[in-house]
Amino acid sequence: MRILLTGSTGWLGRFLAPRLRSAGHSVVGLDVAPGPDTQVIGSVADPAVVEEGFAHGIDAVVHAAALHKPDIVRYPEQAFIDVNVTGTRNLLSAAKAAGHDRFVFTSTTSLMISQTVRDEAGNAAVWLDEQTGPLAPRNIYGVTKLAAEGLCRIYANEHGLPCVVLRTGRFFPEDDDTLREPSGENLKANELLNRRLTVEDAADAHIAALTRAPELGFDLFVLSAPTPFSRSEVRELKSDAKTVIARHFPDAASLYEKRGWTLPTSIGRVYDASHAERRLGFRCQTGFAQVLDALRDGKPLPFAHDPGYTSPALAN
Repeated sequence: MRILLTGSTGWLGRFLAPRLRSAGHSVVGLDVAPGPDTQVIGSVADPAVVEEGFAHGIDAVVHAAALHKPDIVRYPEQAFIDVNVTGTRNLLSAAKAAGHDRFVFTSTTSLMISQTVRDEAGNAAVWLDEQTGPLAPRNIYGVTKLAAEGLCRIYANEHGLPCVVLRTGRFFPEDDDTLREPSGENLKANELLNRRLTVEDAADAHIAALTRAPELGFDLFVLSAPTPFSRSEVRELKSDAKTVIARHFPDAASLYEKRGWTLPTSIGRVYDASHAERRLGFRCQTGFAQVLDALRDGKPLPFAHDPGYTSPALAN
């Protein structure tokens, strides 16, 4: 198939484009910034840019372009509405008109995090899966991504366009824009316990979604590295995470100590990606166990860390 990949110059796009080609597809990249896999320069908010992309004889869309949480300090709310909501609608409308049988949308677990969840004020970790709700996104990023998910649902249910929504956990390479302790690599390693996946796994999940979309019709999946924890451990995770981690990974503390890292003392949320494993047939290949393997064997860490990374910017 000839795939229109939006966000082709971004962090996910640069891993996803070659994987799409390896799967036998040709790729037409669309992004606001030039890149090696980008043929159409412009915003999905502009119908003319979307029309230019579809002029390449597109068979399916993987829509990964978006303004993200770090962009809140760079752009006004209207820009988020234009790109994340109107842009998604432009692509869905064009895909419907072209008679497509699949559409894959990159969403975010961030929209599941209300201020209450973020504050982690309860006495147990919050277990987050596709049934979590009611949803109350805490910023314009989450609000617009949730609205875009709703558009995908409408186009699937009312217009017969099979849509798969992937709510991805964290896979960005840069440092967290709010947390300073622990340090970047240490934090990313910790998050593979409960809320992160690698960009490679995120890209592979999109390939799986593209393949399965026609038979799924509409479905929505939380994507994160497989958590070792169970729902029965949520109270202990909140009060004494180190003991729970030691139960699953007895040598984690000693390996971390040699690296000069710290394990979390409390974990306030856990993403459950088991629905993707059951229905999509996809399971992330990299998790916390692979981090420990790397520490144990003195090998490179199995995830990317780039404090200087900045996502492509909109044209002025």
